[in-house]
Parts: sequence; structure tokens; C-alpha cells
Amino acid sequence: MEKLLIVDDDKGIQKQLKWSLSNFKCVFADNREQAISALRMHEANVVLLDLGLPPDPANASEGLKALEQILSLSPFTKVIVITGNDDHQVALAAIAKGAYDFYQKPLDADVINIIVKRAFNIALIERENREIRELAGVDSGIIGASDAMDKLRTLIKRIAPTEITTLLLGESGTGKEVVANAIHQQSNRTKKPFIAINCASIPETLLESELFGFEKGAYTGAHKTTKGKIEMAQGGTLFLDEIGDMPFNLQAKLLRFLQERVIERIGGRQEISVDVRVVCATNQNLLEMVEQKAFREDLYYRICEMILPILPLRDREYDMVILAQYFLLQYGKDYNVSVKGFSDSAVSALKAYKWPGNIRELQNKVKSAVIMASGSLIDDVDLGLVWAQSQQAENLDFNLRVIRENAETRAIEKAYAIAEGNMSKTAELLGITRPTLYNLVDKHGLQSIHAEK
Repeated sequence: MEKLLIVDDDKGIQKQLKWSLSNFKCVFADNREQAISALRMHEANVVLLDLGLPPDPANASEGLKALEQILSLSPFTKVIVITGNDDHQVALAAIAKGAYDFYQKPLDADVINIIVKRAFNIALIERENREIRELAGVDSGIIGASDAMDKLRTLIKRIAPTEITTLLLGESGTGKEVVANAIHQQSNRTKKPFIAINCASIPETLLESELFGFEKGAYTGAHKTTKGKIEMAQGGTLFLDEIGDMPFNLQAKLLRFLQERVIERIGGRQEISVDVRVVCATNQNLLEMVEQKAFREDLYYRICEMILPILPLRDREYDMVILAQYFLLQYGKDYNVSVKGFSDSAVSALKAYKWPGNIRELQNKVKSAVIMASGSLIDDVDLGLVWAQSQQAENLDFNLRVIRENAETRAIEKAYAIAEGNMSKTAELLGITRPTLYNLVDKHGLQSIHAEK
């Protein structure tokens, strides 16, 4: 039973409230000192407070002092003040000081039960929200309790106040734009615009004008001078998503902007100085694209002053459950449904599924589950994961040669990273000779290691 603290010196009112609120464990206090002591001991989430307390029961001064003390000690406690019939101004004063609600005497059991139950529900929802925010980093926008997300939040805090150009690497749907926005929000540019542009979603013929803008008459249809996204981000942050899809001939113009911080609009001859922070992102292997002459090497080294890898959801421990709970709270409010959480089968399915679509897929699954759920808990059927997991199982590769090759590749790459690129140390960690290591590198086509040989 929820603990309800009742502060009232009238024994008759205490008995009446105890009888009326039999669904709650009532704790009583006769004055302000007892109320504060009981609050510390029982940590009640809801308090019923009569403003007319001794030593001045005829006025509300002592009750208002008690209110202030309660909220100072426990700011999230819901305090419902009880007033007389003619105490409207006093009730409003209590609300202004932070009281959740007020109730006018005489007591009505049905009404007081509704008010108290609603207060407990609000307190519960707010507590869950706070726990999720504290645990999962909702305030920073980087939600998750895994070590990888903790490290990512730490890196963001370190680089955000700087002007270092950052490259975000991660699969589609891992939240690269969210990370870019978090960098902006924790930077010194937070009061200036955050402008995002997806280089893959805009046709090549339009991307240059979208980025750099154009002068009036620059081409047919250019009826007025128009600023590009770079200019629009003046003083703020420019996020270039999927930069690996930027046309090769446009990369040179972008490189000049990054180096000189000046641009020229299409059809213009005047250089325009622009002060922006640049964050880029891609789901492609830019080093391979550099080797294939599909991405400029000088541009690559210009945008990767700092690289932040963003792990896929399947590699983030239990973050999928935390994110699912966050989306559940969000969509529960949006669609006004009473779904409270996930069943054990749903939690197991959330953790077992590989999430090829990452956070975007999880968000869509939870949204549809909130709408389709028939009970207070979402199960794996509501999430649509029963069918998805069966499909996933059918697509598993049981070829032992492929499994062995994949395992060897991962082991070599991990050992190489731990050895900081030293081939002798890499071979030693793997328990093989250098010639064997070189043969395996050639066999598996490990391009990043080839470059160091």
C-alpha cells in the first residue's frame, strides 16, 4: 500500500480520513515538526496538509511554512492542501508555493479518493521519468546505460566546447543526428541554429545550391538570391549526414570551405565568411572509398579530426530495453493509452532480436505495439518480434567455414587495435607467427591492416 502522510491536528478529521482513504497506508502528524519528521521517516509521495495548524490554527501561516519545508526537503512530493470553504486566496497562495492541488472542507470520501489517487499516479509517472532520465542520459539525448553510451556521453562533453570537426561513424538508424545535436546543445553555440542536411537524400544537381546557396539569375529559375545551409548555420552547427554520398566533384568545394571558412554562392563572385561548427556522419567505410578514389583523401583527413563510433543497438547490452521503455512512455502519452510496461516475454524478445534497423526499427515497433496492445503490458506478439525472430533464425548462416573466417577476422582486428598497429604484438596476442598473420591478413582482405604492412 502507498504511504499517505496526513497532517492535521483534528483527531476527528484524522479518523474520517483514515476511514475514507482505506486503500492507502495513512501516517498522521499533528503539527509541522511531526510532519517533517514523518516525511523523513516514511518518504511519502503524497501529503494531505491542513493549512490551519497549531500554534495558529485560525490562520494559514503555519501550514504554509510546513508546505515550504516539505517541498524543500522533498521537491517531488505531491502536497494536497486542505482549506475551509472561504479560504480561496489561501489555497491559491499554496498552489503558487508549489502545492499540487487543494481540497475544500467538508470532506467527501469519493472526491478526496480521486484527488489522492491522481496525485499518486502523477508522482509515479514523474518518478519513472526521472529514473529513466538519470539512468539513460535522456537530458543529453544519448539514451542508454551501456558502457559504450557512457563513454560516448563523456566524449561529447569533452569535445562539445571545442571547435574540432567531428566524424560520426555508425550504421543507419543508430542515432547519428541525435549525437550531432547533443554536441551542439552542449557547445558554446547552443543559442545559434543547428542545421542538418542529408547528402544522400538530395539529387546531385541540387546539393550544391542547397549547401552554398545561389545568386539571383545564377541559372534558370533562380528568381532571387538564396542562402544555402552553410550560411543558414552561421554561428551554430552544420551537420552533414551521409557525407560519403557527396558527389566527388563537390567535395573539393566543401574542402575549401572547411579550410578557409569562406564560401561563394552559385553565380556569385564575392567570398562570404562563415563561422560554423561542422559535424559529419556516414555509415560507409570512407577509407575504402579513399582507396577506390570515390572520396577525397584530403577531405577525409579534414573531417576526421575526431572520430566518434556509434555502436549498433545489438551491441549495446540492455539499451534496447531502456529505449523501449522511453518510447513506451512517450507514445503512451501521445495516444492516451494505459499501457504500463513490457511482459517478461517482450523483454526477452527485445534482448534476443538483432535489430538490423537499430533504434529507428525499435521506435517503430514500440509505437505500433502501444496502439495494438490489448492489456496493460506489451508482449512479444504486440511487438511483432515472434515472426521477426523466426525470419532471423531462417537467415542465420550455419556454414562453418564462413563462421570460422568471420571469427578470425574479428580476432585479428581486435588484436591489431589492442596492439596499436604493431604487427609483432598483434601476432603475439593471437599466438601465431608474423608470416602466419600476414597470410591471414591477405586471406581475409583486411584493407585497414594492409595499409600498415
